[in-house]
Amino acid sequence: MTPAARSVAASVWRQLPFFVWLIALWMLLWGQFTVLTALTGLIVAVFVTRIFRLPPVELSGRVNLWYSLVFVVTFVFALVRGSLIVAWQTLDLRRYPGTAIVAVPMRTDDDLILAHVGVTASLIPGSLIIDIDRDRRILYLHVLGVSSDADVEKQRRSVQGWEARIVRAVGSRAQLEAIRGEGSRSPRQGGDLR
Repeated sequence: MTPAARSVAASVWRQLPFFVWLIALWMLLWGQFTVLTALTGLIVAVFVTRIFRLPPVELSGRVNLWYSLVFVVTFVFALVRGSLIVAWQTLDLRRYPGTAIVAVPMRTDDDLILAHVGVTASLIPGSLIIDIDRDRRILYLHVLGVSSDADVEKQRRSVQGWEARIVRAVGSRAQLEAIRGEGSRSPRQGGDLR
């Protein structure tokens, strides 16, 4: 195989997850999982990526299937748990669930990981991303059910846990080492506003 062919093959391999995601999104949009929607999704994915020239998404090229499964199972559990907690907070008329804006410092410097962590944290009921400081790598969340500094720190550790799970599943080796190295030290403290 020539170097040019290897370069093209490597580029296609790096962009393959993005194409698969666009096709899956197209199929979800139509609510049909058929061969026809997969083919039209492929056509739309090629059209969108060729007409709307976005900068290429640099993926790590590393996918750990075990940690991906751990992420999915943990995420589903967190969705159910978060829904039940928010429902209970709504029905419990004896006390008002406290709220807070929590700053969560990220340990990796990757826009894709930052986006995944932000989306994951926002999808779990009880928290919502309200701002991202990309330069300082800090996510700001509005959180329900906070009544003490311990609750704020628990929420901060929870979001950093999602970052660690995502890095273990799809992060680069350097990001994985950063997460492991940071885990042995105390996490950086981010400010919180209440």
